[in-house]
Amino acid sequence: MIGKKLLYPFSFFQQQIHELYSQGTAFEKLLFFLYLISSLGLFLYSYTQIDLGLVITRVSWLYAIEKKFQYIGYFNRPFSALLFVSLTIIFTFLYFYLWRLSHQKKIKSSTVWSIIGVVTIILTFSYNAFSYDLFNYLFDAKILTHYHQNPYLHKALDYPQDPMLGFMHWTHRTYPYGPLWLALTIPLSFIGTNIFIITFFLFKILMAASFLFLLYYLYQILKKGNEKNVLENFILFAFNPLVLYECLISAHNDIVMMAFSVAALFYLLQKKYWLGFLLLLISIGIKFATIALLPIFLLTFLLMRKKKIINQKKIFLACFGLMLLPLFFVTMRTNFQPWYLLYVLPFIPFIAKSFIRYLIVFISVGCLFLYTSFLATGDWHSKWYTVPESVMYWMIAIVGVVGALYAMYTMFRITFVEDNK
Repeated sequence: MIGKKLLYPFSFFQQQIHELYSQGTAFEKLLFFLYLISSLGLFLYSYTQIDLGLVITRVSWLYAIEKKFQYIGYFNRPFSALLFVSLTIIFTFLYFYLWRLSHQKKIKSSTVWSIIGVVTIILTFSYNAFSYDLFNYLFDAKILTHYHQNPYLHKALDYPQDPMLGFMHWTHRTYPYGPLWLALTIPLSFIGTNIFIITFFLFKILMAASFLFLLYYLYQILKKGNEKNVLENFILFAFNPLVLYECLISAHNDIVMMAFSVAALFYLLQKKYWLGFLLLLISIGIKFATIALLPIFLLTFLLMRKKKIINQKKIFLACFGLMLLPLFFVTMRTNFQPWYLLYVLPFIPFIAKSFIRYLIVFISVGCLFLYTSFLATGDWHSKWYTVPESVMYWMIAIVGVVGALYAMYTMFRITFVEDNK
C-alpha cells in the first residue's frame, strides 16, 4: 500500500506526518523533532562553505548574513570543523538508534517516512558544501544550452569570461558522463534561463527526486521479497549519514544512476524484462558504472526464462560484488572519495551476511569524517586527510578485487551448482 501512495509524494508525506502526530508515541514525535532540528542545523552549516568567489544574493541584508556564514567556514575553521563533527555525530547517533528501534519493532513506518520527508525537503535547499561537482553539472549543460557547443568537445576553460569560473573546480576537463545525463539536465538548464540560483536548485531537486525514487523501489523490493525486517533493512540505507550528505547536500549524480539501477532490478525480479533492461540502460547511459550489473541481469533473465528457481539473496550479493568493480576502478584511476560508496550502498539492505552489512555501514559512516581535516585547515593535502584516505584507497583495492571474485563465484553457483540440485 505504501508503495502505491509514494507515487504521489506530497500527499503521501502529508498523510504520514498526520499519522505520526495522531497515532505516534511521544518518543516517535521526539525522534521526528530531533531529525528536524538536526537537518536545519546541517542546512545552516552548509552555507558556511559558500565559495568566496560566489555571491548567492545581492539583497544587502541577506548578503551580510552570507558573509557572516562564510567567515565561520573560511576564517574560523576550527569552530567550523567542530560544528561539522558535532552534526555528523548527531546524525550518526540518530541513524544507529533508529536502526536499533526498527530491529526491536518499536517504530512505525509513518514515523520513518515522515522523517525522510522533512529531511529531504530541508537538505534539498542546502548548499553543496562538500563537493564542487554540482557546479560542473550545471556548466556542462550550460555549454550546450547557453553557448550552443558540444560539452564532449568543449570545457569550462574555453569560456574564460563566464562568471561561474570564479568558483568552479575541474574547469580543465570535458564532459565525462553518459549522454542520458545531458538529456536529464538540459531541460533544467533551459528552464533556469542562465540564472544561477534557479538552475542550482532545479539540479538539487532532481537529486532529491532521484533519492526518493530509489527509496520507493528499495522499499518495493524489500516488500515483494517478503522480508521480515523491511523497515530495519530500509533504514540501513535511507538514513545512512553518508547517503544524506552526498545525495541531498553535495548532490552527486551517482544517486540518479543508482536510482535507475535499483528500479531496473525491481522490474527484472518481477519478470518485466524489457522494462528492467531499459531502466538499466538508462542508468548506464547516465554514468556508465552500472554496466557492471549487466552480467547478473543477463544471467537472471536467462534462468528465469527457463523457469529456474533463483535465490534472490544471491542475486543481490552478486550485484553488490559486481559494483565493487567500478568502485575499484574509479578509486584506482584517481583517489578515493566518500561518495563512491554510493555504488554499493543501495544493495546493502538486501544482503543477509551480517559481516558485509556491518563492515560497509561502519566504513561509510567513518568516511564522512574524512572531511574534518579539510574543514579545519583548508588543505586537502594535510596528513590528517591523506593518511586515512590512503588507508581507504588500499582497503577498496583489496575489497574490490575480493568482492568481484566472490560475485563471479556466486554467479557460478547460481548457474551450475544450484541448477543441478
